[in-house]
Amino acid sequence: MPIQKKTAFSRRLPDLVTEELVSVLSRKSSFEFKQLFDIVHENLRARNAASGGEEMLRLRAYEKLQNLVARGMVKKTGKKYRGLASLATMQPVVPAAPATAAAAA
Repeated sequence: MPIQKKTAFSRRLPDLVTEELVSVLSRKSSFEFKQLFDIVHENLRARNAASGGEEMLRLRAYEKLQNLVARGMVKKTGKKYRGLASLATMQPVVPAAPATAAAAA
C-alpha cells in the first residue's frame, strides 16, 4: 500500500502572540507599537507564555502586527495601529465543556 503524502499544508490556528494582539486591538482604540507591545507582553507574562526573551518577543509581535496590517485587519495611521471590524473574525472561540462528564457523575 503506497504512503499518502499531504501536498497542501493545513491551516494553523493563531498563536498566542497573535491572539493577544487581536484581543488588545479589539478594544476600539489606537496604540503606538511600544504601548501595544507593553500590554501584550504583560498579558503573555500573566499567562506564563512569554518565553524566548523580550527582544525576540518584540520582533515576533512586530512581524505578526505587520501581517495583520497586510491582511487588512489592522489600520496603520502614522505610528498608530487600530483594529478594524474584520479583526473580530480572528477572536478565538472557546469550546463549551462537554456535558457527558457532568451527566456521568
